[in-house]
Amino acid sequence: MKAKAAAGLMLAAMVLVFCASGAWAEKLICISKEELRGQETVKSCLARGEKFAIVDEYGAVRILSKEEMELMGKLNPKVYDLPAYGLKYEPEAPPVPKLPHHAIPKKYQ
Repeated sequence: MKAKAAAGLMLAAMVLVFCASGAWAEKLICISKEELRGQETVKSCLARGEKFAIVDEYGAVRILSKEEMELMGKLNPKVYDLPAYGLKYEPEAPPVPKLPHHAIPKKYQ
């Protein structure tokens, strides 16, 4: 009986870890204005020439060029509607919306 309870607790802990790790996704952060806190959209910041970077769950940063931001907007137009957050408020920033995997046909998703 104790073995079953221990196995159940271990399974619950593993599920919690996997769910928590999947919840933290890449975030789009404005590196030109550190004090942004969602009062503007990414689109309006790009119109003024602000620079952006992608921050992943491990804290790795990748600065995006103008061409990369244009391509990202063409592939995922929802990115431009996100509220813009600066580095100071990075923990509050929403994750970048993910697109479905293109290699999997829609009938199998």
